[in-house]
Amino acid sequence: MLLNKKCDNPLLAFNKVIPTIEKKIIEMIQTLKLAKKTSKDDYMQYLRFILIAVGAIGGVGFLIKLISEFITFRPPT
Repeated sequence: MLLNKKCDNPLLAFNKVIPTIEKKIIEMIQTLKLAKKTSKDDYMQYLRFILIAVGAIGGVGFLIKLISEFITFRPPT
């Protein structure tokens, strides 16, 4: 970046970075202004999908653990 270059005055390098940061902040604000709030129906649909996905991943993990326990189980001799 600009701050890594050798410069007699570090404030000059810093002053070159500030407009870039301001530009990025303005772009972020414009993006947030364009974004719309999701409806309750959409939110519930996403929530349902995420809960099903988390449950499915947990179920697969549980089955893998259960199968590995049965495979490694040895009755006492």
